[in-house]
Amino acid sequence: MKLTFLGTGNSAMIPVYGCDCTACLEAQKNHKLRREKSSAFLEHNGKILLLDANAPDLMQRFPPGSIDRILLTHYHMDHVQSLFDLRWGISEPIRVISPDDPQGCDDLYKHPGILDFSTRAEPFQTFDWYGITITPLPLNHSRLSLGYGFEYEGKRLAYLTDTVGLPEQTMQWLKNFPVDWLIIDCNYPPETGGKKRTKKNHNDFGDILDIDRECQPGNIGMTHLSHDMVCWAEANSQVLSKRLRLMIDGDVLFFCE
Repeated sequence: MKLTFLGTGNSAMIPVYGCDCTACLEAQKNHKLRREKSSAFLEHNGKILLLDANAPDLMQRFPPGSIDRILLTHYHMDHVQSLFDLRWGISEPIRVISPDDPQGCDDLYKHPGILDFSTRAEPFQTFDWYGITITPLPLNHSRLSLGYGFEYEGKRLAYLTDTVGLPEQTMQWLKNFPVDWLIIDCNYPPETGGKKRTKKNHNDFGDILDIDRECQPGNIGMTHLSHDMVCWAEANSQVLSKRLRLMIDGDVLFFCE
């Protein structure tokens, strides 16, 4: 089982249009530092499972017949936008497993094309994908959202984006089933100087430390990163480590190879 990160940025991506912060200027000069919208894919037994569908080169990267299944975290546009083009392809139907959101996104349900939206993921109701046990995990977001736990041959990975904090049931699951890797939303740097964000729909670094203390995963990989978070991390690199790190586009994690 192998997890590859297609994108690790938030909806603004990096570089942010018109921004001259350090992270954005560096990304303009070095394409390896660019961050697309957060998504990833699993490879296992010659099959590919997409985690969200927003990569700008999705149809070029994955030729017809190569995508076995698509697993959606939620129906915000920045996580499903590539489905609007993919649906008009010519191939066998592609099953899309998603939270039970009756609205979906725009007219995807009405005009699905080759996409099959008939399968819903329900919290903590596990299902199997070629020997990998997948557990949907509730998240705290402005729209019905699920993260997913993956278990194979005793190894566990959790992919949790978008969220602010975690629901108690999800925290308890992470305590009961310790993960080797926790991939989690960290959109913001920590709050400082007693200032509180008036609107917060994603984790900051302080939330990550709280979750780390509570759940004690083996490793934490942060994704859904803003340019503010990347700038802060560059200026405070001492708080990061090989175990607690920012993921970058193209990073690969191997399990049971």
